[in-house]
Amino acid sequence: MTQQPAASTHDLRKVYGRGDAGVAALDGVDLEIESGRFTAIMGPSGSGKSTLMHCLAGLDSVTSGSVHIGDIDITRLKEKELTKLRRDRVGFVFQAFNLIPTLSAQENILLPLAIAGRSADPEWFDLVIDTVGLRERLKHRPSELSGGQQQRVACARALVSQPDIIFADEPTGNLDSTSGAEVLGFLRRSVDDFDQTIVMVTHDPVAASHTDRVLFLADGQIRDELHQPDRETVLERLVGLTAQPQPTGTA
Repeated sequence: MTQQPAASTHDLRKVYGRGDAGVAALDGVDLEIESGRFTAIMGPSGSGKSTLMHCLAGLDSVTSGSVHIGDIDITRLKEKELTKLRRDRVGFVFQAFNLIPTLSAQENILLPLAIAGRSADPEWFDLVIDTVGLRERLKHRPSELSGGQQQRVACARALVSQPDIIFADEPTGNLDSTSGAEVLGFLRRSVDDFDQTIVMVTHDPVAASHTDRVLFLADGQIRDELHQPDRETVLERLVGLTAQPQPTGTA
């Protein structure tokens, strides 16, 4: 029996503006995100990669088509239902960390659960904390942590609620190469050891080489995909895409 995709889209379209001024950021995207896999979304500036992730995560509305998380068509949900689904079933990791500066690392990690009125599973919390290597830094505030440590706090926050899927938007974009490698290693282990599903938008071929599959967008459409990627092959595919003229659009 084939496992249900963690997320999927059918004929997904997103247009910004109206009439002649309208820009098609997504133009008929069909895709399936496999459960328990690490997927990267890449493409030139204006290709629609961030728009695709935002629509997949329910952070942006769609013009037409459908988006499913598991068996739920999120495009049919009312705002209150969508908020609950994002809270209970989706995790997020952002480029800017999005930590609360007055809270400790531990409080930041547990914040989404606290908002939802839930408690962390103690064994799972300990496992996540030890995996990200933050045991000695839990009482520290973000200003007392390095960029890499802050992003690991953000990763732990996304993982501790045991979501169905995690969306990571340029998670290494603000990090040096060493810290970036630490975060990517943690995301990779989350998939391999915890069977987590992760979708990551990135412009970095090195980051993409940590994933199982890379989707390449251009002009709001999926133009190519690559399984078991390495840096050189990803770079070659990107060069092929960027060699094509790109219209002005939404990244």
